[in-house]
Amino acid sequence: MTSIQMKTSLSSIFYLALVLLFAGAASANVNTPFPDANPGPPFYAFLDRPPQGEIFQDGAWAAIVWVRNPACVPADFNLLDGADLTPAFGSFGPPRAFQCELTVHGHAIWKNGPAPIDPAPIQVTYQGNGTVPVWFAHWDELQAAIADDTLTVGELAGLPSLEVGSALFMEAVQQPGLLRPQGLGNGKIELAAFGRLVDGRFFQIEVREMGVNQVSTLRHIRIAFR
Repeated sequence: MTSIQMKTSLSSIFYLALVLLFAGAASANVNTPFPDANPGPPFYAFLDRPPQGEIFQDGAWAAIVWVRNPACVPADFNLLDGADLTPAFGSFGPPRAFQCELTVHGHAIWKNGPAPIDPAPIQVTYQGNGTVPVWFAHWDELQAAIADDTLTVGELAGLPSLEVGSALFMEAVQQPGLLRPQGLGNGKIELAAFGRLVDGRFFQIEVREMGVNQVSTLRHIRIAFR
């Protein structure tokens, strides 16, 4: 092999290595555990304004699963807005939702990288931190409370039918709709939880929700007490 051929061969190998390296980097997702590598979701509970968002309800009861300590939720925040991106320090600082303690841990998978590279992850997995606060209320009462398009934590806590519990087991997998081809309102979530109410009764929640054509629909839900 001549020196020219050798140089050409080495150049080809080097070029191929670069192509494979950058192809792999471009296709690789970025996984960030929370709260270690990112602050977790910028919301307080699995609750969002219909029809693009969803409230877990079976026609009789509604279930609110808190991913952050409900005692920390700002009194003026409208829970129907989902994410609370209000700066923590007036006009600056991280979203104030990040100031509230997480009741869950997990990891987020990003297509290219965490914000500001991507505005939202493509998938998030949640697991409870031992106990996860879960509140229940009669669906007709909650419907009346949100008729004005506002729901504060104080309004929710004041509902006559309110039942408070803790999930000893909670797992959820969420695919936010923001980066899906169909756009916002077309994500999906699957959630399972099991625990006890303050009065000692057990509860169980199973949810499978999927958004289609900008409308979030509960494909399956079970809320049971015993």
